[in-house]
Amino acid sequence: MKKKKFEIINSVIIERSGGEGKSIGHIDGKVVFVKYAAAGDITDLRLTKVKGKFIEAEIKNLISPSPDRHQPFCEHYGICGGCQWQHLQYKKQLDVKNQWALDCLHRIGKVKIKEILAPLAAPDKKEYRNKVEFTFSDKCWEDEFDKNNPKALKGLGFHIPGRWDKVLDIHHCHLVPEIMNRLQNRVKEIAKEQEFEFWNTREQTGWLRNLLIRNSSKGDLMVVLAVKENAPDNIALLFDSLSKEFPQVNSWIYVVNDKRNDSWSGLEPILYKGKGFMEEQMEDLVFKIRPFSFFQTNFKQSLNLYKLAREWADISRNDIVYDLYTGTGTIALFVAKYAKKVVGLEYVESAVTDAKENAVANDLHNTFFQAGDMKDLLNNELFDSQGKPDIIITDPPRDGMHPDVIRAILNAEPKRIVYVSCNPATQARDLALLSEKYTIQKSRAVDMFPQTYHIENVALLTLSALNQ
Repeated sequence: MKKKKFEIINSVIIERSGGEGKSIGHIDGKVVFVKYAAAGDITDLRLTKVKGKFIEAEIKNLISPSPDRHQPFCEHYGICGGCQWQHLQYKKQLDVKNQWALDCLHRIGKVKIKEILAPLAAPDKKEYRNKVEFTFSDKCWEDEFDKNNPKALKGLGFHIPGRWDKVLDIHHCHLVPEIMNRLQNRVKEIAKEQEFEFWNTREQTGWLRNLLIRNSSKGDLMVVLAVKENAPDNIALLFDSLSKEFPQVNSWIYVVNDKRNDSWSGLEPILYKGKGFMEEQMEDLVFKIRPFSFFQTNFKQSLNLYKLAREWADISRNDIVYDLYTGTGTIALFVAKYAKKVVGLEYVESAVTDAKENAVANDLHNTFFQAGDMKDLLNNELFDSQGKPDIIITDPPRDGMHPDVIRAILNAEPKRIVYVSCNPATQARDLALLSEKYTIQKSRAVDMFPQTYHIENVALLTLSALNQ
């Protein structure tokens, strides 16, 4: 009998927890994917999508919970969409994410790996994020509010999965430090008291659009407000009031965004009060971070990740190291004092500007940074001017590396490659191509984002003997 959307199927056993936040069972021989489930659950399911080869469903009733479960700690769990594995004990989260990374390498890449190390657990399971972005909306999620009270419908929070036009009003996010929660709640309170207009995505109306809060381990705090149009009196009223209550914030910044989207790209930061940047320290290096500079959002674990990449790179004083997709040059500068020279390549020009400034500030003069499309930058002309790489460290975006970049790497034949990936699926594809000349010596998953399904994976490749 053909199954239909919204049909209830009773007593389904969840067989395993899979990647990307979905667990897996079977209904009449067909795979069913279920969010917020755990291996070992026995559940009644409501079908939400029925396709030829698979079904998607949600839990209608949890009959018998898995022993891997524990009670979620967040009041927003299950609606916000940000913590897909919060119902799993942390050890199980790590096991599931690690297995998914390995499945990608074996199933997609079909690559051979000499040594697979145990996953690197995150030191903090909560309050690890140093950056958070909230969205203002005059149309918040209905489950929370009295629909007959327009003022109550105003909120500041996160977009609900699948609902680009509405946000869930957030009271407390457990992934960020408490100071960030107090800040965003106070911004919301003052905005409501002053009857500032919250953004309406469908109508493209309202004044308040987004709120970005960043902090550093050195104690810096930065607040960036995105508004539809410049209203100096409103900015002064809001920021002056907040700065009295939160003297620890040392950068009050706003941007004017009259675009149809919420992207920060291309927006000019306007410093209202403070120094306009943060500083972060890694070992003996100090990095200047501007409002939109990329910096890993989990500071403690990013330091562990960089140490792992540096260790596996095994750099000597005569080595030329290329850091591909260098961002603001964090990895490049982290390894520079061990190398003869480091070449950092990055698409975003402003990030390269930051990298150059940080190199000078840290008295590292053996670096070269260049902005542009990676597939155009990485060529023989660059090798001739800067030297061919002995070692490549690459940390590409989720889409992985362009085939032209892989061909350029194969042509350059560095003796070692350290491939850091935020998407094991595309990493697996790229490793398969690199296997033409390289042996994959090691692989290790690194958990940067506890409570979520995201996982980083690091692989060490060495040039095969036949190609040396």
